Amino acid sequence: MTVDAALLERLAAVVGPAGCVADAAAMEPYLTEERGLFRGRAAMVVRPATTAEVAEVVRLCAAYRVPLVPQGGNTGLVGGGIPFENGDEIVIALGRMNRIRGLDAANFTITAEAGCILADVQRAAADADRLFPLSLAAEGSCQIGGNIATNAGGVAVLRYGNMRELVLGLEVVLPDGQVWNGLGALRKDNTGYDLKQLFIGAEGTLGIVTAAVLKLFPKPADVQTALVGLADLDRVLELLARVRTASGDAVTAFELIPRIGLDLALRHVAGTADPLDAPHPWYALVELSSSSPAGGLRDILEGTLMAAIDDGVVADAVVAASLEQRSALWRLREVIPEAQKREGGSIKHDVAVPVSTVPAFIRAATADVEAALPGVRVVAFGHLGDGNIHFNLTQPPGADRAAFLGEWERANRIVHDRVAQLGGSISAEHGIGRLKRGELARYKSAVDLELMRKIKSAIDPAGIMNPGKIL
Repeated sequence: MTVDAALLERLAAVVGPAGCVADAAAMEPYLTEERGLFRGRAAMVVRPATTAEVAEVVRLCAAYRVPLVPQGGNTGLVGGGIPFENGDEIVIALGRMNRIRGLDAANFTITAEAGCILADVQRAAADADRLFPLSLAAEGSCQIGGNIATNAGGVAVLRYGNMRELVLGLEVVLPDGQVWNGLGALRKDNTGYDLKQLFIGAEGTLGIVTAAVLKLFPKPADVQTALVGLADLDRVLELLARVRTASGDAVTAFELIPRIGLDLALRHVAGTADPLDAPHPWYALVELSSSSPAGGLRDILEGTLMAAIDDGVVADAVVAASLEQRSALWRLREVIPEAQKREGGSIKHDVAVPVSTVPAFIRAATADVEAALPGVRVVAFGHLGDGNIHFNLTQPPGADRAAFLGEWERANRIVHDRVAQLGGSISAEHGIGRLKRGELARYKSAVDLELMRKIKSAIDPAGIMNPGKIL
């Protein structure tokens, strides 16, 4: 359908010249997904500056029955914030709503608008001698609203939980334009349904998050980081158990890196170096943290690693002796996706299995895809501490990139079948969006899907809120 010109005029009047993007070239950054898998069209992009403007935009679109696509920093990887190709949707981008509304250091909370950049929230917390622990690669550009809409994870989930565990309250504009003010700062509230949980991870299909009350934590004063080489994948679980026990569960991050991931980083990213004397099949990036300056974590980490070496659990290890060395170790983990991109085509899988089954999953899924796609190179890395593995497939050397990426659906089925067999999830932290709708329908039970559709129908009966995403 063609969007009524009268609606476009009224929307432009609501958000003003600074909040209206109607020129085709200017709209382009809002219409393309980061990896280029999806490119849509929109009748207009609106950038409201207040909750009242969001509510009026939604109310008008509801009256005209025109679909809305909420968008944060547009760093998502499943097309959840990208409009469809028919051009009859309005993109509502929240980037201008970027105020920190308040910080209560005594209550360990911060209230931030949806358009706040994650790194800015981290800095605001740090300035108050507090920590906001959500940390992920896109933190310099992703926005809090998008983090909430996708239930973002990142590297510190083992210690602090997903975004779902970090939200105390929300302000949400509902599909009819009403504003639900659920900006509570309580840790305990047993007065019925926990409504905020409906909107966390819903990818904008039930409403538009405009602000949130987020949990803060004591600022770490003692942070110790090590890169550990392992000869056997099974040993990584024993190492995780040892460091959790020895540190009193002070493990903030526990990341798995395969040798091929390290090789790709060394090959394609300048300024990287192998920190150990000899290569190893697997590596664990381990980080401990404590808010106590006298936490003694270095002695604990070094002692645990020495004992693990003596017992044959660990082959070699290095503990960072400075912030510079710590950053260098983390960079080896963080640049793996960039290095994969430079190496050629890459088929991505963001999956989770019980932590105890990670080694079995990696071995079985690797054998499955290698049998189906001769020459494929498996790059399995990520958040082993919480069972979230990025099981990525890099094209065979010299293969045609387009032909390899044409195997995406077949590779998904192979990997996701193995995930399902182990009681896992086909989306650990990236969401469903457009990319995984078919996979969700295959792997979720009929009861799950029915409940999800009933919730969608009850809250958004006209179906205008980010339609065609998730379901």
